[in-house]
Amino acid sequence: MTHFALHDPLWLLALAALPVLAWLRGRRRVPVLLVPFAAAWYRPSLTATSRWPVGLGFGGLALLIAALARPQRVEDKREVRTEGYDIVLAVDLSTSMRAEDYEKGGDRINRLQAIKPVIQAFIERRPTDRIGVVLFSGRAYTLAPLTFDHDWLGRQLERIRIGMIEDGTAIGDGLGVALTRLEQAKRESAGKRIGAFIVLLTDGANNRGSLTPQQAAELAKSRGIPIYTIGAGKDGYVPVPVYDDNNRKMGYRRMLSDLDESSLREIAEMTGGKFFRAFDNDTIEGAFRAIDRAQKIEFQAKSYLVATELFWWIAGPALFALALSAVLARPIWRQEAFA
Repeated sequence: MTHFALHDPLWLLALAALPVLAWLRGRRRVPVLLVPFAAAWYRPSLTATSRWPVGLGFGGLALLIAALARPQRVEDKREVRTEGYDIVLAVDLSTSMRAEDYEKGGDRINRLQAIKPVIQAFIERRPTDRIGVVLFSGRAYTLAPLTFDHDWLGRQLERIRIGMIEDGTAIGDGLGVALTRLEQAKRESAGKRIGAFIVLLTDGANNRGSLTPQQAAELAKSRGIPIYTIGAGKDGYVPVPVYDDNNRKMGYRRMLSDLDESSLREIAEMTGGKFFRAFDNDTIEGAFRAIDRAQKIEFQAKSYLVATELFWWIAGPALFALALSAVLARPIWRQEAFA
């Protein structure tokens, strides 16, 4: 909403005084010399010209008084309530994510290739959330802290590759780093973290790291942070590509999936989240859509005002009118009027 405001109420009194000053000026007494036949000297152009300096002077003075009242254009930003969560995505980058047990358009794709576009769509559906990303394999690292800049976050996700981190599956450490990203004192109540959850996506069992998945789940439970777990990949033996030294695909080898489904279920149940099994593209998308439907929490935004000063937009014409009035009132102009 936009409106205009004046900060000095005395400007009304000043403007009201201008007509009074003009009336008093017209009634003042001046010496008069009576000259016979003076009417013959009357020239309309002289009378019209003599009124311009006075009109411009009063007009400029009125505008100047209005400018001194500090007019402003005020945009009223009212208090609003918006929904939003703080979400950290913990993504497994172990070499088992190379298994090509998903399909797209009739072609084999690996687990990471299947997951990336689903994560991107999930982020796009939640524009009012702050989202961060933690990557883990043998170790856990923060790819992106909590951010509203989802375009930048999408670019970071495009950069991730299997093999960026030393191999292994440190699920507990991945959850531990994700929990540290959610440490926000301003969003805590009675020791519980408000409006936050973690999405853990893995295809294996914990075999590395200093923190076990159960210990990480206990920490999340104590802080009131739900963990939604997604188990990627099919059961049994799956095809894993084999590459030569020049990174050219030479063929496939069979690998047995080692997803620890019971551990993922336990983590979800302990923290108040939910476990999803993602056998194919549709079940991955279904898992993220189900998480997306989770209840949102409202956070209150502060109200503020944006004011634009209009002083010079009024003072400029006022000063120009006063200057022009002074120029027209000079004797040389009056002499030219008689010529």
